[in-house]
Amino acid sequence: MASKVSCLYVLTVVCWASALWYLSITRPTSSYTGSKPFSHLTVARKNFTFGNIRTRPINPHSFEFLINEPNKCEKNIPFLVILISTTHKEFDARQAIRETWGDENNFKGIKIATLFLLGKNADPVLNQMVEQESQIFHDIIVEDFIDSYHNLTLKTLMGMRWVATFCSKAKYVMKTDSDIFVNMDNLIYKLLKPTTKPRRRYFTGYVINGGPIRDVRSKWYMPRDLYPDSNYPPFCSGTGYIFSADVAELIYKTSLHTRLLHLEDVYVGLCLRKLGIHPFQNSGFNHWKMAYSLCRYRRVITVHQISPEEMHRIWNDMSSKKHLRC
Repeated sequence: MASKVSCLYVLTVVCWASALWYLSITRPTSSYTGSKPFSHLTVARKNFTFGNIRTRPINPHSFEFLINEPNKCEKNIPFLVILISTTHKEFDARQAIRETWGDENNFKGIKIATLFLLGKNADPVLNQMVEQESQIFHDIIVEDFIDSYHNLTLKTLMGMRWVATFCSKAKYVMKTDSDIFVNMDNLIYKLLKPTTKPRRRYFTGYVINGGPIRDVRSKWYMPRDLYPDSNYPPFCSGTGYIFSADVAELIYKTSLHTRLLHLEDVYVGLCLRKLGIHPFQNSGFNHWKMAYSLCRYRRVITVHQISPEEMHRIWNDMSSKKHLRC
């Protein structure tokens, strides 16, 4: 069985490399260029509802799962679910995470479930490659909205929906990105502390207090008609934040009655404000790139803008030099 999985993995790597090379020379980069920031695909079959929502949603999340792992939490309830926002072409990043900090078997006696979040790509070749990857690793979920930067909010809401539907008894959830290195020892033992009573209505990360950027040239441009206020509520950087699993359902249900914004972390902050949940500041979460230093990386929880090669090097250093003191 091991040799079969190994062969399938090698085949997947070769197929990904061939497909990306072919796309790079024959096709334009796949991106969503529609005039509206969110995809509004109509789905005939509803496969998820919350029975206690009594008012009509202004933002119904009416998307179907194209790839799902509904049984991932059935045998063992996870202590931590890790939701990683990624794109179709980032196979190397996903594989680096699987082989380093995202490995579900890193901690004996502590169940971790790792999932990569994707939408639907405009290119059927990439969709097929992701489907084949999913059949090998069983750690990908996909809904049928268009995968784009402007739909990152939908991607996060898909993750919230999945936790609320298929893994509601988990203790904690982390949402992060595929270019983030996570110091799992600090996250598990220093922040979440498995031997203590799980928190409720808990949310923490790198808290930002800011306001909308009105410059249309900015990546984070926010039109006044979408958000007229001059200040955002406190929100955690979308590069990485942690919350108790009960918050997943609360945010998802609140989102059904909250106008969508394309800035995912800001939008989650809006939902938290409606819920009366104040995110806690934690200096261990870094939303920028830090120059590598083993001693420095040992003190943090997340570091941004880490390549797959760097991820392996950092993980190997931290694993092999645990006896060294900083």
